[in-house]
Amino acid sequence: MADRNATTTWSGDLSSGSGTVTLDSSNSGRFPVSWSSRTAEPEGRTSPEELVAAAHSSCYSMQLSGLLTEAGTPPQTIDTSAEVTFGQSGGGYAITGIALTVRATVPGADRTTFDEAAQKAKEICPVSAALAGTTITLDATLV
Repeated sequence: MADRNATTTWSGDLSSGSGTVTLDSSNSGRFPVSWSSRTAEPEGRTSPEELVAAAHSSCYSMQLSGLLTEAGTPPQTIDTSAEVTFGQSGGGYAITGIALTVRATVPGADRTTFDEAAQKAKEICPVSAALAGTTITLDATLV
């Protein structure tokens, strides 16, 4: 396996400062970040929580695809959204939950096979594992 890298350059104090996240490994771009993008409207900036949502939704989709394929029912499409909740917790700020919403078209899959694969993907997706201790909910629908 390979390592993946990103770099953030931050200027200023927490509340009025800002930074840029660069996706070094893929050379996929630079994204502005700020404290206000975490706690208020993003205003064209991303946040660590949005990047976690992107990582989780893509990881989960790949994991579910692999499990469904192993079961003999490769998916046609999987649409996964991840909503990461960030707020005050225990005297500071934390990710307090993640809601995964999945809609999948899987020719030949029955509801039981799909539900089992969807739940297992939530449990073994590497990003889910990295977020152990965070409440992760799943709403998965076979369409």
